[in-house]
Amino acid sequence: MAFVRHPGLLLIDEVQRAPELLLPIKDTVDRDPRPGRFLLTGSARVLALADLPDALPGRMETIELWPLSQGEIDGAPDGFVDAAFVHGADLHLPGTSTRQHYAARVVRGSYPDAVRRTDARRRSRLFGSYVDAIVGKDVHELTQITQLTELRRLVTTVAARAGSLLVPTNLAADLGAPRTTVGRYVDLLEAVFLIRRIPAWSSALTRRAVGTSKLVFTDSGLLCHVLGVDEDQLASPFTHAGHIVESFVLSELARQLDWSSSEVRLHHYRTRDGVEVDALVERASGEVVGVEVKAGETVTGSDFAGLRHLAERVGDRFRAGFVLHLGVASLPFGPRMRALPLSALWEAQP
Repeated sequence: MAFVRHPGLLLIDEVQRAPELLLPIKDTVDRDPRPGRFLLTGSARVLALADLPDALPGRMETIELWPLSQGEIDGAPDGFVDAAFVHGADLHLPGTSTRQHYAARVVRGSYPDAVRRTDARRRSRLFGSYVDAIVGKDVHELTQITQLTELRRLVTTVAARAGSLLVPTNLAADLGAPRTTVGRYVDLLEAVFLIRRIPAWSSALTRRAVGTSKLVFTDSGLLCHVLGVDEDQLASPFTHAGHIVESFVLSELARQLDWSSSEVRLHHYRTRDGVEVDALVERASGEVVGVEVKAGETVTGSDFAGLRHLAERVGDRFRAGFVLHLGVASLPFGPRMRALPLSALWEAQP
């Protein structure tokens, strides 16, 4: 109690290492509810701590710090989400990047230390050390887990499924582990910010939508490291890189939710018939923007099939549908549909 009794702002770093401080903070905040008296930081979700004595419901606002966005790295607007709702399919932004440039960006990732390291081998060592720290330290702070080898195998298995539906039963079969154990491990990887689940979207108009979440890595560079994919492999048109690029796009969209001018939520869409849209961004007002990701440089009308299905289901609430690709073309594909280069994610502005 004496430690947290402080007249000004008290910053406590890595608060997950001292969960016994949370009850005194709660008591102090209850006595004096002025906001902004405590800033608690940590490398794991505080509310996921196994020995958390008490949460702080109604007393704490949580802000997640993602790795850098592409706009933060480049000094670009980072305004695709807002621009998509403002301009709809009139958003026109030709690209200048090549497939090789995109591959370099995805493999580099967006952790500040990784961005600074231009040597691929030094960056790889950084990623290796980071995975070791996550498994050996961060996860250990959340729970006294002993099967670290099994957890490392799960990281690799999850990486292979990034951008795909998260089905714990399939993961359990791949690992030869109980489904409940795998489900707990996945929760741990999300608690230490290695992965993020993108929920399925449904509404009264789309009751057949599948409720399974989609899995993405929070950093594309770390994902490529775990999979053993380098820049040249990713740039090759013969490499099946769709799930890597999709995970990259979804994580960039998730970052932009934090500074969007209106309240928005990120989902994916998939029906039981297999019709899907990689990303669906929904405003609180009900307006919807759909995004398909194509790890190629040529876009055809068939690439918009899922978006057109979604537009028919949503009706007037459908603002626009975009196919983001690795080429340079910005082309209309019918009412409320447009193909855009991937760089529009960070170069577009409202």
